[in-house]
Amino acid sequence: MKPGAAWVIGTFDTKGEELHFIAQRLREQGVTVMTADVATSGRSVEGVDFDARAIAAHHPAGADGVFTDERASAVAAMSLALSNFLCARDDVAGVIAAGGSGAAALVSPAMQRLPIGVPKLIVTTLASGDVSLFVGSSDIATLYPVVDVSGLNGISRQVLANAAHAMAGMVRAWSPPPADARPAIGLSMFGLTTPCVQGVTRILQRDYECLVFHATGTGGRSLEKLADDGRLIALVDLTTTEIADLLCGGVLSAGDDRLGAAARRPLPFVGSCGALDMVNFWGRETVPARFDDRRFHVHNANVTLMRTTPDDNRRIGEWIADKLNRMDGPVRFLLPEGGVSALDAPGLPFWWPEADAALFDALQAHTQQTAQRRLVRVPAHINDAAFIDTVVHNLHDALAATTSR
Repeated sequence: MKPGAAWVIGTFDTKGEELHFIAQRLREQGVTVMTADVATSGRSVEGVDFDARAIAAHHPAGADGVFTDERASAVAAMSLALSNFLCARDDVAGVIAAGGSGAAALVSPAMQRLPIGVPKLIVTTLASGDVSLFVGSSDIATLYPVVDVSGLNGISRQVLANAAHAMAGMVRAWSPPPADARPAIGLSMFGLTTPCVQGVTRILQRDYECLVFHATGTGGRSLEKLADDGRLIALVDLTTTEIADLLCGGVLSAGDDRLGAAARRPLPFVGSCGALDMVNFWGRETVPARFDDRRFHVHNANVTLMRTTPDDNRRIGEWIADKLNRMDGPVRFLLPEGGVSALDAPGLPFWWPEADAALFDALQAHTQQTAQRRLVRVPAHINDAAFIDTVVHNLHDALAATTSR
């Protein structure tokens, strides 16, 4: 069993009956329970381990920074206070919350800050829709309650009991990582860089646990989070395509913090330009009209790829160079001169040497190269065996540079 308690968190002033029901079901399963009220109404409630004022005291401005007359700012402030409160504790075996959009918006940021592997579950009426804002890049589970979280009835009792039992199962079945676990390396991959990343993984997995992230926005954010959490000893970030979506209006952006973790932590970093020849959209009809004169490839009925231009790539290269310049660890950024994706090769739809050259030249012009921060031009396609071997060699070089510092 995971040490600590399962925390039942919510607005006990309006959802107390439901939250206490969850807490009782957990206790019946032999799980230690702590309850925390995060209501912003200012009304006191009984029967909780930590009342709202105790949680609010963890806001940088104290409780007065939370209990304002404006609901939106109060919820945001309480959310920050809860994050600080939970992250400062060493007894969080799991967190479960229940409510509507307000509860999900309030509790989910704190859940996202908890380490991967700590059980997290939100019962929310929004769970049947887009929950990306609540889940983020964390391992948060969501459960749709069918009826509103508004009193106990034949439906809500079943669903809330299932939620409690699911949390109990996660807490009881949790086991720590094995003591002899191999050190973990994070890799980024897209369908069009799969041969490269799988080839690198086959070589590295003898000595390392290779965690591969799908570069679809959420994948890039998850890679950054695990690096920030200290779960990775190195980054092999070969597929930086999400940056093209960020700068060119695509739908798979990972946000402007992409490549940020390696700047905050001096991790060995081996990167490349994987799939920077494309910007992602959904079906062809979803592509904005301003791009009508661009080069497209319909990947399938739901995914349309747009070729990046020389101008796009100059901007992308400058953006990446700025991020590389902020990294203090060993950096090796590889430029595959034979093409950056499976579509970028002679005779294939996105082969455009001038566009790739604009990307490489911008990186060369704006990256502040040092003994620790290097650009490496590779006369091979990104999916070629020669490029794979170069990645592995440079990773070993970067890891050696870290141990010698």
